[in-house]
Amino acid sequence: MHTPEEIIQRLKDGNARFMADELEHKQQDQPRRGALTSGQDPWAIVVSCADSRVVPELAFDTGLGELFVLRVAGNVANTSTIASVEYAVAHLGTPVVVVMGHQSCGAVTAAMGGGDNGHNLNHLLAHITPAIATCGHEAPVDDVVRENARQVAADLTSRSTIIKGAVDGGNLTIVPAYYKLDDGEVVFL
Repeated sequence: MHTPEEIIQRLKDGNARFMADELEHKQQDQPRRGALTSGQDPWAIVVSCADSRVVPELAFDTGLGELFVLRVAGNVANTSTIASVEYAVAHLGTPVVVVMGHQSCGAVTAAMGGGDNGHNLNHLLAHITPAIATCGHEAPVDDVVRENARQVAADLTSRSTIIKGAVDGGNLTIVPAYYKLDDGEVVFL
């Protein structure tokens, strides 16, 4: 296993290839699929928005079984997201979590706009209101997106004894990030 610093550098290197249109397309063939039938060993967890323009496996130029990806609108830390991260940390031993917001996030925009979006969406958007409160209602959407990524990263440890224990024990690193739609760059915050 690699150190968290090496894993983050691996993600950065993959993102550089993605931005340069030089994807390697490794770990995406039949031998890889066959190798994964007995289990998985992802080296990073990515909590990302469900936005169709944001695809972590492509943005980091990774193949099958390398990333444990959770996609939910606004990359929020709801109970299911946290439980999924706990699974990857406790049962798979994945050592890095990236919480990745993105430019012009529709969920953040909707949360900032307020109003009644229906029971389920209102519940999801409520997870974004702390970032709005920190930045202020007049802040640019992308400032709130970055703050939301930071707060979700913090929420993972404050709302889970499993995740907190892994961080405190030196077995897990959590980093917030911001994906730029216009050029595909991932900026680690």
